Amino acid sequence: MAKVKYYYDSEKLAYRKITTKKRKKIGFAVLFLVASALFGFLSFVALLNVPYFKTPNDRVQEREIENLKLNYAILNKKLEQLQGVAEQIAERDNNLYRTYFNTAPISDEERKSGYKNKNKYVALQGFNNSELVSSTTKKMDVLSKQLAIQSKSLDVILKLAEAKQVFLASIPAIQPVRNENLKHVASGFGYRTDPFTKARKMHEGMDFTAKTGTPIFASGDGIVARADNSASGFGNHIVIRHGYGYETLYAHLSKYKCRAGQRVKRGDIIGYVGSTGRSEAPHLHYEVHKNGKVVNPLNFYYGNISAVEYVAISNLANQENQSLD
Repeated sequence: MAKVKYYYDSEKLAYRKITTKKRKKIGFAVLFLVASALFGFLSFVALLNVPYFKTPNDRVQEREIENLKLNYAILNKKLEQLQGVAEQIAERDNNLYRTYFNTAPISDEERKSGYKNKNKYVALQGFNNSELVSSTTKKMDVLSKQLAIQSKSLDVILKLAEAKQVFLASIPAIQPVRNENLKHVASGFGYRTDPFTKARKMHEGMDFTAKTGTPIFASGDGIVARADNSASGFGNHIVIRHGYGYETLYAHLSKYKCRAGQRVKRGDIIGYVGSTGRSEAPHLHYEVHKNGKVVNPLNFYYGNISAVEYVAISNLANQENQSLD
């Protein structure tokens, strides 16, 4: 029920009811409706354009996005650290391993080329954080390819190392008779006096004087090509083929401890000192052949003697004395 309002009429000394004209009432009503509609429209526009009115789902999604940004930042940091490690490995690979094995280095362009397919990252575009996601994905792809190239490179280095190891083990690098078992080096490589004809002729090996039965060692890895006495003058002798063009001959043995076709390692006992064949006294006649030509065995004794011992043996071997065979 609407309140009834009165006013005091001073002329008639009485209270009279206040009455509003009908036209004015309608005007007030229309004005109220227009103002309400305008206020409602402005409020609606504000809700559409102002992002401050968030639902609980909006807040959850916002937290998840911020969490993803943080994870991507951490991932980028780790990728940078891994990239640094990969670059250090690549540097050692190029400047140490490949230099040692005389192999061409891998260029930075090849290591860090990434993927050339430009459409690979199209699916990552069009989002609020596309640049961050694309950048991280590209870094991961570059690092993955770099590691794949490095892995293949290390496989190559491993094969080269294994081949190098086989090569080094095959070189006749030790003295076939130990120093403690030697009486002396009777004769070296070069022109010497023949003990039977007394003529000066080429002596194609070294003679090691030792007691009969003294062990003889293979000077390098290889396969025994022969162990017999069918060659003139050598008596019981052994020939080892080491590969890479190297062969060694051990002559005048008293007996064998290997057979033809047997694989031997450097340092294995293959026979014993004797004086069979064309020999004046118990000794080992030892020769080294490279690509079918005789070479001075003295040049290969780096595996089991010291520098002082090498100088002493060299001085004895270079004397032009009489050989024992």
